[in-house]
Amino acid sequence: MTGPNAPDTADSPDKPAAPDKPAGPGNTSSPDKPNAPGTADALARGIARGAVTAEFAVALPAVLALLAMLLAGAAAGMTQLRIEEGARAGARALARGEDPGTVERTVRTLAGDSAAVAIAADGEWFSITVTDHVSGPLGASIPWTLTARASTRSESPGTGGADVTRNGSGLTDGKGNR
Repeated sequence: MTGPNAPDTADSPDKPAAPDKPAGPGNTSSPDKPNAPGTADALARGIARGAVTAEFAVALPAVLALLAMLLAGAAAGMTQLRIEEGARAGARALARGEDPGTVERTVRTLAGDSAAVAIAADGEWFSITVTDHVSGPLGASIPWTLTARASTRSESPGTGGADVTRNGSGLTDGKGNR
């Protein structure tokens, strides 16, 4: 078949056949198998594959460090939320007239067993401070100490700071004095 609608083949009279490349030391590609091992095409692909591997090896530690920092930040955020909730619950319990031992158990239930609790009274006002360290692999290597404070006024008459400290309940006057 000849003419403008004829298929492109080497046997077509409209197009001459492409000359074969001479075989020699500079020409390692094979016209029959262009991707055969040992050919220039295969060697070029191998070099490109090695470059991608090197780029991945350089980028992987950066990605892992970013992931570790994100997880440490999330752990710090979760710890802060826990100790804030513990401080609020402790302040509410103090305002209702609960004893400091019960308040401390309540705070540790919400904030975690590793949380430190400090309760202070100043007149009719109670203050509770909860501190804790961030957990996790980076939390142990980076000494993050988080703090949450809550204050409230006593709801029960006669349970202000002056009366409570005279009864020896373990509350302080806000300055560390019992």
